[in-house]
Amino acid sequence: MRIKLVQITFLIFLFSQVSWASGVDPNTQEFQLSNGLKLIVREDHRAPTVAHMVWYRAGSMDETNGRTGVAHVLEHMMFKGTEKVKSGEFSRLVAAIGGRENAFTSRDYTAYFQQVEKTKLDEVIRLEADRMSNLNFDDAEFLKEIQVVMEERRLRTEDNPSSLLNEALMATAFMSSPYRHPVVGWMNDLQNMTANDARDWYRSWYKPNNATVVIAGDVDAKQVLATVKKYYGAIAAQELPVRKPQLEPPQKGIKQVQVKAPADSAQLAMAWKVPRLEPGKLDDPDPYALELLTAVLDGYDNARLNRVLVKQEKVVNDVSVGYDMISRGPELFLIGVTMAKGKTVAQAQGSIRKALEEIKQKGVLESELQRIKVRILSEQIYKRDSIFGQAMEIGGTEMAGFSWKDIEYMLERMQKITPEQVQAVAKKYLVDEGLTIAVLDPQARKTRNQGVAQ
Repeated sequence: MRIKLVQITFLIFLFSQVSWASGVDPNTQEFQLSNGLKLIVREDHRAPTVAHMVWYRAGSMDETNGRTGVAHVLEHMMFKGTEKVKSGEFSRLVAAIGGRENAFTSRDYTAYFQQVEKTKLDEVIRLEADRMSNLNFDDAEFLKEIQVVMEERRLRTEDNPSSLLNEALMATAFMSSPYRHPVVGWMNDLQNMTANDARDWYRSWYKPNNATVVIAGDVDAKQVLATVKKYYGAIAAQELPVRKPQLEPPQKGIKQVQVKAPADSAQLAMAWKVPRLEPGKLDDPDPYALELLTAVLDGYDNARLNRVLVKQEKVVNDVSVGYDMISRGPELFLIGVTMAKGKTVAQAQGSIRKALEEIKQKGVLESELQRIKVRILSEQIYKRDSIFGQAMEIGGTEMAGFSWKDIEYMLERMQKITPEQVQAVAKKYLVDEGLTIAVLDPQARKTRNQGVAQ
């Protein structure tokens, strides 16, 4: 994989005293081609550059048992040529015009992007439209590339204790949701994957009526529309496969899993089933409150878990808290820690539970929440200062089933979250009935030559 994004966090915080302009961004326009392709153009004339992204609403959650990893494998194969562009030439051509390009696969989508000087936009649109409809690779190319993907899995997952722990956590937390499968795929599925599996994925999902093109930068929307129609408009729409709901059944109690792997320290991950923000339900306060709760716990240097567990008690070396407010599938509220020398998983879990219980019982201060909003506001501003960051935000929002037009409303809604609502979601969702615990039991590392523990 060129870039692996297993997870993209949608943190939207803002300072309540800042007045955000309501309504739709006048610099952004949306179009729909007759073949179903959606085009979103954001004009930003501060620099003579442009970001071009094509997003396919097809990720690992659309895979079936026995074919895991095929979305990511197809991402690799998209660089293996068309009738007009030979294998490996795509990246060379983009580099030749001074651009940069890459791609990434997640559970929810697959995306491809280029960032170029504005006069080169037509060329990358032509190249991307060509491989949307004319991808052509032979079995020999596939056999070479599948070895690359398997090696990637070995290096990034099987030789990485943290990745192994996360993989086991997801597979344990979810029973029916395809989120239980790793984006890179299970090794056995990769070993048995064929070139036709990748071709079938391409034929099924890589169609204009399953794609959104996002273009941000120093462009004119009408001119961009004409160019997009020229290159993408001739590609025929196609009926897409039926997506099965695969709803996750309610969890009835604590799930636990242990992973034994060579590592320097024990690790603990605690994950709770929590709701996501759903399209058409933008006023639901719980997802916004959960986003703010992640920052209360781990949003800055002196956040609660870092202050207590790392600095005061010194029971762990590091803390991470994660939650994605928007996604296509079920969500987890995740707390992960690495044990300090001489400390146990039981001690870390006890400290985490104590910190959460304090929030449940005493809540959070208004001043604490306000500081968080002020601190994270700058991150939101910096995101909007980046052409690529703007395109990422728009595309990620669209892939989750929302409209880019919803972003401003989400920002406004976040302003209204109160300390009481943050306390309420901690009480409601961070309970044992929906908890999965994953523990990494570190094993001694061995030398290659002697097999002696170090």
